[in-house]
Amino acid sequence: MPGFATDVQRVTVLGAGSWGTAFAKVLGDAGRDVTMWARREEVAAEIRDRHTNGSYLPDVRLPERVTATSDAAAALAGAQAVVLAVPSQSLRANLSVWRELLPADAILVSLAKGVELGTLKRMSEVVAEIARVDVGEVVVVSGPNLAREIAAAQPSAAVVACPDHERAVAIQRACSNGYFRPYTNTDVVGCELGGACKNVIALSCGMAAGLGLGTNTMATLITRGLAEMARLGAKLGADPLTFAGLAGVGDLVATCSSPLSRNRTFGERLGRGETLEQAQAAAGGQVAEGVMSCSSIRALAQSLGVDMPLTDAMHRVCHEGVDPRQAGTELLGRSQKHEWY
Repeated sequence: MPGFATDVQRVTVLGAGSWGTAFAKVLGDAGRDVTMWARREEVAAEIRDRHTNGSYLPDVRLPERVTATSDAAAALAGAQAVVLAVPSQSLRANLSVWRELLPADAILVSLAKGVELGTLKRMSEVVAEIARVDVGEVVVVSGPNLAREIAAAQPSAAVVACPDHERAVAIQRACSNGYFRPYTNTDVVGCELGGACKNVIALSCGMAAGLGLGTNTMATLITRGLAEMARLGAKLGADPLTFAGLAGVGDLVATCSSPLSRNRTFGERLGRGETLEQAQAAAGGQVAEGVMSCSSIRALAQSLGVDMPLTDAMHRVCHEGVDPRQAGTELLGRSQKHEWY
């Protein structure tokens, strides 16, 4: 028998942002008992007493099965699965605090999409290192996951990836409901790279929109962005088919196309001439994941000798002061080549 619950009933979600709250709702609507941890007690109290989280998902009613606390130890007590729903660049610091509180047999699930600055590790690798578990035991959820649409119970699908297929199946069953359809996959590398890279490509699509460019440009950026993530994935041993699926092109299209995408809207502000600080202020003080990930993904690609010109351009716009229009001109002026190289 496996050392974890194959029929997961009690789930803890650590993080009460938009996606963490939406995923808690998914689990509750799937008949699971969910305890959320929120950093601010007022957010936890609102979820616990009113079953809403107006700071992140206004007008969304959470199931009665979903409760919350600001006490991490209380949130984690008795959990059969622990969902990590904090931003990628703060995952290490948060998990270091929570490590001693994690139930020994709980399945660890990562919702974060990014590559860690400095270490250049994927999120499952960070979780495995800090929680002191085998990286093959960490489950990753990815795909077209626009939180507001999922919280509104609009039909959606996702990928639940883990090398240990039984763990993936346990989480698949725990989050499957009438509007959320999860598929399993064993290719964690491909799923995580797709989830991280699409944020960077969405920044570029937002910038293009801010510059007044149209559908042909968007399609070009999405397609060439897909080529970049596939090249990086191939170097790291990912399954090429993953990038044709929900965690690849599915997530890429959703994030690059929707006004609900924080990365796209952040990029659009930069394309209209706002500074990084102005765009951050307009986003309520939050920086889009792609702004940080463009640097770590660029460094990872460079360390492996993988050409990622769009990612490099986004790094230079966000962190070196290059004008978005200039970056576009430089991309178009690159030497001509075969499409698949």
